[in-house]
Amino acid sequence: MKHILMGASLLALSAGAVSAGGIERSTQSVGVLFEKGKDYVELSYGRIRPSVSGVGVYTGANTGGVAQNHYLPGFAYKHEFNDKLSMAVMYDHFYGANIEYPLGGAPEFAGTNVNVQSEGYTALMRYKFDDNWSVHGGLRLSNASAVVGLSGLAYGAISGYNAHFSNDWATGYSLGAAYEKPEIALRVALTYQSKVTHKFDTTEKMGSATIATGSTEVDTPEAVTLDFQTGVAPDWLAFGSVRWVHWSQFTIDPAWFTATTGGGLVDLNNSTSYTLGVGHKFNDSWSGSAFVMYEPGGGDDKLVSPLAPTRGYTGIGLAAVYTHENVKVTGAVRYLWLGDADAQTAGTARAKFTDNHAVAAGVRVGISF
Repeated sequence: MKHILMGASLLALSAGAVSAGGIERSTQSVGVLFEKGKDYVELSYGRIRPSVSGVGVYTGANTGGVAQNHYLPGFAYKHEFNDKLSMAVMYDHFYGANIEYPLGGAPEFAGTNVNVQSEGYTALMRYKFDDNWSVHGGLRLSNASAVVGLSGLAYGAISGYNAHFSNDWATGYSLGAAYEKPEIALRVALTYQSKVTHKFDTTEKMGSATIATGSTEVDTPEAVTLDFQTGVAPDWLAFGSVRWVHWSQFTIDPAWFTATTGGGLVDLNNSTSYTLGVGHKFNDSWSGSAFVMYEPGGGDDKLVSPLAPTRGYTGIGLAAVYTHENVKVTGAVRYLWLGDADAQTAGTARAKFTDNHAVAAGVRVGISF
């Protein structure tokens, strides 16, 4: 049982990426710390294809597709110094958004857009007290920038507003602990990730005319993740995760816009997402898993930012692992039904988004040596 090749690599492919309206693109998993081998390196690549459209409340016109495809490259390396101490370094995209309302779509939001880019670098250490208990922690380095443009009837006098948030670097940290019982493939890991505070040089414009310059402080939110797996029968493994993200910390309040409108550009609710699955080892080369995912939509209030026009999701996924000697190749695909939402300005629904979905696929190659 302890040799079943499921665990964190499959779980990491099944989480993140569409939560909180598509802002979070990585759960920043610590699973690489638990990979076998003195040295382990992995490359990963994922693609998300969302299909998100709505209908203007006043005009009845279709918005057209507003969510763009995005890609998720990743890298991780783990090294064991001795039986107790190990380290890992990781690269991925912590957060991102790419929403663009077509100019020919519903005039309520036609031309509105947001593009958020980020890269994350994480360095972790793990210390094993014995075969069961361990602690882990380290630093997270985030690089981010963003462009936001507001356009359409829903914005009234501020239609044509746009803001540029220049590239910024900021740091945070991660702390956690794990309990393992290798003889039954049991592992429970709890990880806390701190918020990361960016201070963006900001240029605000109306059309092409600059109306304000300054600095905007933006916190990417703290999060707590519980990952678990356990053997349930010979060659069978159950696994899952619970992740809470403090999204109310994430606000974007450029000075001129906030003073003029009385509110910020983005207001998100805290989220809790769940993953639960089962894996099976078919033979020494092949294993696979199936899993379900769920993130509640936040109650009866469907009002959301036009820059993140979905609420929660329900999803299913499949994954397969092929192992040959010291090489492991993992592939996963999932389908998500995105929660219905009403894009709003000034607390009033301006467009209704229903029956939307996303398809995600990823591949990961790991080598231990």
